[in-house]
Amino acid sequence: MSPVRVFTLTTLAMSAFAGNSLLCRLALSHTRIDAAAFTAARLLSGAAMLMVAARIRGATRDGHAIPRGGDGNWMSALLLLAYAAGFSFAYVGMSAATGALLLFGAVQATMFGVGISRGESLHAGGVCGVLLAIGGLVALLMPGLSAPPPGRAVLMLGAGVAWGVYSLRGRGAGDSTQVTAGNFIRAAPIALALSLLLPGKSVLDQAGIGYAVLSGALASGVGYVIWYSVLPALKPATAAVVQLCVPVIATLGGSVLLAEPITARLALSSCAILGGIAIVVLDRPRAAPARVIPQGTSTHQSIKRPSSEH
Repeated sequence: MSPVRVFTLTTLAMSAFAGNSLLCRLALSHTRIDAAAFTAARLLSGAAMLMVAARIRGATRDGHAIPRGGDGNWMSALLLLAYAAGFSFAYVGMSAATGALLLFGAVQATMFGVGISRGESLHAGGVCGVLLAIGGLVALLMPGLSAPPPGRAVLMLGAGVAWGVYSLRGRGAGDSTQVTAGNFIRAAPIALALSLLLPGKSVLDQAGIGYAVLSGALASGVGYVIWYSVLPALKPATAAVVQLCVPVIATLGGSVLLAEPITARLALSSCAILGGIAIVVLDRPRAAPARVIPQGTSTHQSIKRPSSEH
Protein backbone atom coordinates (compact mmCIF):
# COMPACT_ATOMS: atom_id res chain seq x y z
CA MET A 1 0.00 0.00 0.00
CA SER A 2 1.44 3.37 -1.01
CA PRO A 3 2.17 6.01 1.66
CA VAL A 4 -0.41 8.35 0.13
CA ARG A 5 -3.09 5.66 0.33
CA VAL A 6 -2.13 4.80 3.92
CA PHE A 7 -2.34 8.46 4.91
CA THR A 8 -5.68 8.96 3.15
CA LEU A 9 -7.32 5.88 4.62
CA THR A 10 -5.98 6.60 8.11
CA THR A 11 -7.31 10.15 7.94
CA LEU A 12 -10.72 8.89 6.82
CA ALA A 13 -10.86 6.33 9.63
CA MET A 14 -9.91 8.83 12.34
CA SER A 15 -12.42 11.34 10.97
CA ALA A 16 -15.12 8.65 11.06
CA PHE A 17 -14.35 7.81 14.67
CA ALA A 18 -14.49 11.48 15.67
CA GLY A 19 -17.70 11.75 13.67
CA ASN A 20 -19.42 9.42 16.13
CA SER A 21 -19.04 12.02 18.86
CA LEU A 22 -20.19 14.85 16.61
CA LEU A 23 -23.22 12.98 15.26
CA CYS A 24 -24.31 11.84 18.71
CA ARG A 25 -23.98 15.30 20.18
CA LEU A 26 -25.71 16.86 17.17
CA ALA A 27 -28.64 14.45 17.44
CA LEU A 28 -29.12 14.84 21.18
CA SER A 29 -28.76 18.61 21.25
CA HIS A 30 -30.51 19.62 18.02
CA THR A 31 -33.27 17.02 17.59
CA ARG A 32 -35.90 15.39 19.80
CA ILE A 33 -34.44 11.87 19.76
CA ASP A 34 -33.54 10.41 23.16
CA ALA A 35 -30.29 8.66 24.04
CA ALA A 36 -31.84 5.16 24.19
CA ALA A 37 -33.38 5.45 20.72
CA PHE A 38 -30.13 6.85 19.33
CA THR A 39 -28.20 3.88 20.76
CA ALA A 40 -30.62 1.35 19.27
CA ALA A 41 -30.64 2.99 15.84
CA ARG A 42 -26.86 3.26 15.84
CA LEU A 43 -26.30 -0.40 16.69
CA LEU A 44 -28.98 -1.64 14.27
CA SER A 45 -27.58 0.37 11.35
CA GLY A 46 -24.02 -0.59 12.29
CA ALA A 47 -24.96 -4.27 12.30
CA ALA A 48 -26.59 -3.96 8.88
CA MET A 49 -23.59 -2.19 7.37
CA LEU A 50 -21.09 -4.66 8.82
CA MET A 51 -23.14 -7.58 7.50
CA VAL A 52 -22.99 -6.03 4.03
CA ALA A 53 -19.25 -5.45 4.41
CA ALA A 54 -18.72 -9.07 5.47
CA ARG A 55 -20.64 -10.26 2.40
CA ILE A 56 -18.69 -7.99 0.04
CA ARG A 57 -15.35 -9.01 1.49
CA GLY A 58 -16.30 -12.65 1.31
CA ALA A 59 -15.77 -13.01 5.07
CA THR A 60 -18.09 -16.00 5.32
CA ARG A 61 -18.22 -19.22 7.23
CA ASP A 62 -19.54 -22.37 5.60
CA GLY A 63 -20.93 -20.27 2.77
CA HIS A 64 -23.03 -18.08 5.07
CA ALA A 65 -22.51 -14.33 4.91
CA ILE A 66 -24.50 -13.58 8.04
CA PRO A 67 -22.33 -13.98 11.16
CA ARG A 68 -23.39 -16.92 13.32
CA GLY A 69 -22.32 -18.88 16.41
CA GLY A 70 -18.61 -18.31 16.83
CA ASP A 71 -18.56 -14.86 15.19
CA GLY A 72 -18.55 -12.68 18.26
CA ASN A 73 -20.00 -13.69 21.62
CA TRP A 74 -22.55 -12.50 24.12
CA MET A 75 -20.08 -11.13 26.68
CA SER A 76 -18.44 -8.92 24.06
CA ALA A 77 -21.87 -7.91 22.79
CA LEU A 78 -22.88 -6.79 26.30
CA LEU A 79 -19.67 -4.78 26.62
CA LEU A 80 -20.40 -3.21 23.23
CA LEU A 81 -23.89 -2.32 24.44
CA ALA A 82 -22.51 -0.83 27.68
CA TYR A 83 -20.10 1.30 25.67
CA ALA A 84 -22.73 2.50 23.18
CA ALA A 85 -25.36 3.25 25.84
CA GLY A 86 -22.94 5.02 28.19
CA PHE A 87 -21.60 7.02 25.24
CA SER A 88 -25.07 8.20 24.20
CA PHE A 89 -26.41 9.01 27.67
CA ALA A 90 -23.20 10.86 28.58
CA TYR A 91 -23.53 13.09 25.54
CA VAL A 92 -26.87 14.38 26.78
CA GLY A 93 -24.93 16.80 28.97
CA MET A 94 -21.42 17.40 27.64
CA SER A 95 -19.63 18.76 24.60
CA ALA A 96 -18.34 16.58 21.78
CA ALA A 97 -14.75 17.52 22.62
CA THR A 98 -14.98 16.72 26.34
CA GLY A 99 -16.75 13.44 25.68
CA ALA A 100 -14.20 12.27 23.11
CA LEU A 101 -11.34 13.19 25.43
CA LEU A 102 -12.82 11.33 28.41
CA LEU A 103 -13.69 8.29 26.29
CA PHE A 104 -10.29 8.07 24.65
CA GLY A 105 -8.45 8.53 27.95
CA ALA A 106 -10.53 5.85 29.67
CA VAL A 107 -9.97 3.34 26.86
CA GLN A 108 -6.21 3.85 26.87
CA ALA A 109 -6.03 3.80 30.67
CA THR A 110 -7.96 0.51 30.77
CA MET A 111 -5.69 -1.17 28.25
CA PHE A 112 -2.51 0.12 29.84
CA GLY A 113 -3.80 -0.93 33.26
CA VAL A 114 -4.44 -4.46 32.05
CA GLY A 115 -0.95 -4.54 30.57
CA ILE A 116 0.60 -3.52 33.88
CA SER A 117 -1.50 -6.08 35.76
CA ARG A 118 -0.09 -8.74 33.43
CA GLY A 119 3.48 -7.87 34.22
CA GLU A 120 4.35 -4.98 31.92
CA SER A 121 6.55 -2.34 33.47
CA LEU A 122 6.80 1.37 32.76
CA HIS A 123 10.05 3.27 32.41
CA ALA A 124 10.56 6.58 34.19
CA GLY A 125 9.24 8.44 31.16
CA GLY A 126 6.13 6.29 31.13
CA VAL A 127 5.46 7.01 34.79
CA CYS A 128 5.76 10.73 34.10
CA GLY A 129 3.33 10.32 31.20
CA VAL A 130 0.79 8.58 33.43
CA LEU A 131 1.06 11.30 36.06
CA LEU A 132 0.69 14.00 33.40
CA ALA A 133 -2.43 12.34 31.96
CA ILE A 134 -3.98 11.90 35.42
CA GLY A 135 -3.28 15.54 36.21
CA GLY A 136 -5.00 16.59 33.00
CA LEU A 137 -8.03 14.44 33.80
CA VAL A 138 -8.28 15.87 37.32
CA ALA A 139 -8.04 19.40 35.95
CA LEU A 140 -10.79 18.68 33.41
CA LEU A 141 -13.16 17.25 36.02
CA MET A 142 -12.56 19.79 38.80
CA PRO A 143 -15.69 21.79 39.68
CA GLY A 144 -16.13 24.95 37.65
CA LEU A 145 -18.23 26.54 34.93
CA SER A 146 -16.60 24.52 32.14
CA ALA A 147 -16.44 21.17 33.94
CA PRO A 148 -18.70 18.40 32.59
CA PRO A 149 -21.56 17.23 34.84
CA PRO A 150 -20.14 14.58 37.21
CA GLY A 151 -22.79 11.99 36.40
CA ARG A 152 -22.28 12.34 32.65
CA ALA A 153 -18.52 12.21 33.08
CA VAL A 154 -18.82 8.93 35.02
CA LEU A 155 -20.99 7.50 32.23
CA MET A 156 -18.43 8.39 29.57
CA LEU A 157 -15.54 7.03 31.62
CA GLY A 158 -17.54 3.84 32.13
CA ALA A 159 -18.15 3.64 28.38
CA GLY A 160 -14.41 3.93 27.84
CA VAL A 161 -13.67 1.14 30.32
CA ALA A 162 -16.26 -1.10 28.62
CA TRP A 163 -14.73 -0.39 25.24
CA GLY A 164 -11.21 -1.05 26.50
CA VAL A 165 -12.22 -4.45 27.88
CA TYR A 166 -14.18 -5.20 24.70
CA SER A 167 -11.11 -4.41 22.61
CA LEU A 168 -8.87 -6.64 24.70
CA ARG A 169 -11.35 -9.50 24.40
CA GLY A 170 -11.24 -9.15 20.62
CA ARG A 171 -7.58 -10.05 20.25
CA GLY A 172 -7.13 -12.98 17.88
CA ALA A 173 -10.88 -13.66 17.76
CA GLY A 174 -10.96 -14.19 13.99
CA ASP A 175 -11.90 -12.01 11.04
CA SER A 176 -12.33 -8.47 12.36
CA THR A 177 -15.36 -7.51 10.29
CA GLN A 178 -17.12 -10.82 10.86
CA VAL A 179 -16.58 -10.82 14.62
CA THR A 180 -17.58 -7.17 15.04
CA ALA A 181 -20.70 -7.73 12.94
CA GLY A 182 -21.63 -10.67 15.14
CA ASN A 183 -21.29 -8.58 18.27
CA PHE A 184 -23.35 -5.74 16.77
CA ILE A 185 -26.07 -8.22 15.74
CA ARG A 186 -26.28 -9.54 19.32
CA ALA A 187 -26.23 -6.10 20.95
CA ALA A 188 -28.70 -4.30 18.65
CA PRO A 189 -31.92 -6.15 19.63
CA ILE A 190 -31.12 -5.70 23.32
CA ALA A 191 -30.63 -1.96 22.78
CA LEU A 192 -33.93 -1.79 20.90
CA ALA A 193 -35.76 -3.67 23.66
CA LEU A 194 -34.29 -1.43 26.36
CA SER A 195 -35.29 1.70 24.46
CA LEU A 196 -38.88 0.45 24.39
CA LEU A 197 -38.95 -0.73 28.01
CA LEU A 198 -37.33 2.26 29.73
CA PRO A 199 -39.70 4.44 31.79
CA GLY A 200 -41.28 7.13 29.66
CA LYS A 201 -41.96 7.06 25.95
CA SER A 202 -39.00 6.70 23.63
CA VAL A 203 -38.75 9.84 21.54
CA LEU A 204 -38.24 9.24 17.84
CA ASP A 205 -37.27 12.08 15.55
CA GLN A 206 -36.66 11.81 11.81
CA ALA A 207 -33.52 13.95 11.84
CA GLY A 208 -32.27 12.27 15.00
CA ILE A 209 -32.74 8.81 13.52
CA GLY A 210 -30.88 10.01 10.43
CA TYR A 211 -27.91 11.11 12.54
CA ALA A 212 -27.97 7.78 14.40
CA VAL A 213 -27.95 5.84 11.14
CA LEU A 214 -25.03 7.91 9.87
CA SER A 215 -23.22 7.21 13.13
CA GLY A 216 -23.86 3.47 12.97
CA ALA A 217 -23.58 2.77 9.25
CA LEU A 218 -20.87 5.24 8.19
CA ALA A 219 -18.91 6.50 11.21
CA SER A 220 -18.94 3.06 12.84
CA GLY A 221 -19.46 0.41 10.13
CA VAL A 222 -17.58 1.95 7.21
CA GLY A 223 -15.06 3.55 9.56
CA TYR A 224 -14.08 0.18 11.01
CA VAL A 225 -13.77 -1.46 7.62
CA ILE A 226 -11.44 1.32 6.47
CA TRP A 227 -9.41 1.06 9.67
CA TYR A 228 -9.07 -2.70 9.34
CA SER A 229 -7.84 -2.29 5.76
CA VAL A 230 -5.07 0.15 6.66
CA LEU A 231 -4.08 -1.30 10.05
CA PRO A 232 -1.67 -3.94 8.64
CA ALA A 233 0.32 -1.14 6.98
CA LEU A 234 0.91 0.71 10.26
CA LYS A 235 3.48 -0.05 12.94
CA PRO A 236 1.92 -0.76 16.36
CA ALA A 237 3.19 2.48 17.92
CA THR A 238 2.04 4.47 14.89
CA ALA A 239 -1.42 2.91 15.05
CA ALA A 240 -1.72 3.88 18.72
CA VAL A 241 -0.31 7.40 18.46
CA VAL A 242 -2.29 8.35 15.36
CA GLN A 243 -5.48 7.89 17.34
CA LEU A 244 -4.50 10.84 19.51
CA CYS A 245 -5.95 12.99 16.74
CA VAL A 246 -9.51 11.70 17.30
CA PRO A 247 -10.32 14.01 20.26
CA VAL A 248 -8.62 16.87 18.40
CA ILE A 249 -10.83 16.33 15.34
CA ALA A 250 -13.88 16.12 17.62
CA THR A 251 -12.87 19.38 19.30
CA LEU A 252 -12.49 21.23 16.00
CA GLY A 253 -15.68 19.71 14.61
CA GLY A 254 -17.62 20.63 17.72
CA SER A 255 -16.39 24.21 17.47
CA VAL A 256 -17.25 24.57 13.77
CA LEU A 257 -20.44 22.50 13.51
CA LEU A 258 -21.94 22.86 16.99
CA ALA A 259 -20.54 26.23 18.07
CA GLU A 260 -19.05 24.62 21.17
CA PRO A 261 -16.42 26.82 22.84
CA ILE A 262 -12.83 25.66 23.18
CA THR A 263 -12.11 26.74 26.74
CA ALA A 264 -8.68 27.19 28.26
CA ARG A 265 -9.43 24.34 30.66
CA LEU A 266 -10.31 21.99 27.79
CA ALA A 267 -7.25 22.98 25.76
CA LEU A 268 -4.80 22.54 28.65
CA SER A 269 -6.40 19.30 29.85
CA SER A 270 -6.33 17.92 26.30
CA CYS A 271 -2.63 18.68 25.97
CA ALA A 272 -1.89 17.02 29.32
CA ILE A 273 -4.03 13.90 28.77
CA LEU A 274 -3.09 13.27 25.14
CA GLY A 275 0.53 14.25 25.72
CA GLY A 276 0.77 11.91 28.70
CA ILE A 277 -0.71 9.03 26.70
CA ALA A 278 1.72 9.70 23.85
CA ILE A 279 4.66 9.60 26.28
CA VAL A 280 3.51 6.26 27.69
CA VAL A 281 3.06 4.78 24.21
CA LEU A 282 6.41 5.98 22.90
CA ASP A 283 8.30 5.10 26.08
CA ARG A 284 7.64 1.36 25.71
CA PRO A 285 10.18 0.14 23.14
CA ARG A 286 10.02 -3.47 24.35
CA ALA A 287 6.26 -3.72 24.58
CA ALA A 288 4.06 -2.67 21.71
CA PRO A 289 1.14 -0.45 22.71
CA ALA A 290 -2.35 -1.83 22.50
CA ARG A 291 -4.15 -0.83 19.36
CA VAL A 292 -7.14 1.03 20.59
CA ILE A 293 -9.96 1.22 18.07
CA PRO A 294 -12.38 3.87 19.46
CA GLN A 295 -16.10 3.79 19.20
CA GLY A 296 -17.16 0.55 17.65
CA THR A 297 -14.74 -2.28 16.95
CA SER A 298 -12.45 -4.82 18.49
CA THR A 299 -8.69 -4.94 18.30
CA HIS A 300 -6.55 -8.00 17.74
CA GLN A 301 -3.27 -6.46 18.86
CA SER A 302 -1.74 -7.73 22.07
CA ILE A 303 -0.56 -5.11 24.48
CA LYS A 304 2.62 -7.09 24.84
CA ARG A 305 5.26 -7.68 22.15
CA PRO A 306 3.70 -7.19 18.69
CA SER A 307 2.69 -10.27 16.78
CA SER A 308 2.70 -10.77 13.05
CA GLU A 309 -1.06 -10.58 12.69
CA HIS A 310 -0.92 -6.90 11.79
